[in-house]
Amino acid sequence: MNDILIQNTTRFFKEKFGNEPQKIVLSPGRINIIGEHIDYNDGYVLPAAIDKIICFALEKNHSKKSKIYAIDINDEFEFDLTKEIQLSHIVWTNYILGVVKQLQDNGFTLEGFNCVFSSNIPVGSGLSSSAALECGMIYGIKELFDLTIKKVDIALLGQKAEHWVGINCGIMDQFSSVYGLQNKVIKLDCKTLEFEYHEANFNDYALVLFDSNVKHSLFTSEYNTRREECEKGLLIIKNNFPAIKSFRDCTENQLLSIRDKMDKTVFKRVHYVIKEISRVSQACEALDNGNIELLGQLLFDTHDGLSNEYEVSCEELDMLVATAKENDAIIGSRLMGGGFGGCTINLIKKGKENEVKNKFSSLYLDIFGIELKFYDVKIGNGTSLFNLDK
Repeated sequence: MNDILIQNTTRFFKEKFGNEPQKIVLSPGRINIIGEHIDYNDGYVLPAAIDKIICFALEKNHSKKSKIYAIDINDEFEFDLTKEIQLSHIVWTNYILGVVKQLQDNGFTLEGFNCVFSSNIPVGSGLSSSAALECGMIYGIKELFDLTIKKVDIALLGQKAEHWVGINCGIMDQFSSVYGLQNKVIKLDCKTLEFEYHEANFNDYALVLFDSNVKHSLFTSEYNTRREECEKGLLIIKNNFPAIKSFRDCTENQLLSIRDKMDKTVFKRVHYVIKEISRVSQACEALDNGNIELLGQLLFDTHDGLSNEYEVSCEELDMLVATAKENDAIIGSRLMGGGFGGCTINLIKKGKENEVKNKFSSLYLDIFGIELKFYDVKIGNGTSLFNLDK
């Protein structure tokens, strides 16, 4: 699938600009296996790059202007590198302008370039196509102009570009897009950026995302509320246990011992966070030991916490996970991402994927009148240069 994308992007570039591209860059989307809503609560996340990518074809054009063409939406724009970069009313262009602005602000001198890009990352599915766009663009410019930019700085510049666009994201998406390795997940400390790789051999099971095709508008307001509730809870914990600096230092027993000092809602939020931080470590151990059935159970447990304690699920996602629990071919399922819509991530017995998809598709349509989409994903490499000699 990616080979066809690379061929089409390269051919389009040649038709558009009359030359073969000088560089081809592949930049992946990502999934998060477990560790939801704990990146901003001093926990760990367990993301991985996937085999869905954006392909960029680039060349220097020996001018002060850059021309960018987005194949998938049949749109293009040009900008002048001698003029101040400003936000545009055309949303997709801002991610690229944001990247160029960050590079300039950090002292890098750029010349004009031509670029076309195309993607097979489903947009709006929670697979972080925006991080793939930012990191792929930075990597492409770095390679084209022989700039010295460390991997970690590609991720951080990508994050800053997204902040400039107006989305106050954490570092997980960009980090996993840059640092991904085939058949490895990344245990990432979002606070210190320390990380380690763990095996991602799912043995007899396949990873399939079910896209609910809904996005409820609660997300932004509820997200901010959750952050406030967790901050309140942490303050109460610190007041009772002065040695504790963050949620990762707090045990479930310590929390239970001061339950009556917390508002019921705050307790639920904090209980989820402490349990989820523990589940990430358990998931790493399960993967290292090849115990995929335990990993599956942890996914179910996380969904229960997200639905009942953190309360960021919705009717559609709860139905998908409840149905998965009753299906012998599925050993784990949970909502993935911020919640209130988007995808569930599922571990399905290999060979049973089509049977499961047909069953869920029909049931989901009957109950909600909405089409369910499916994405088969494999763990892939991070942002990289494609060898043109291939």
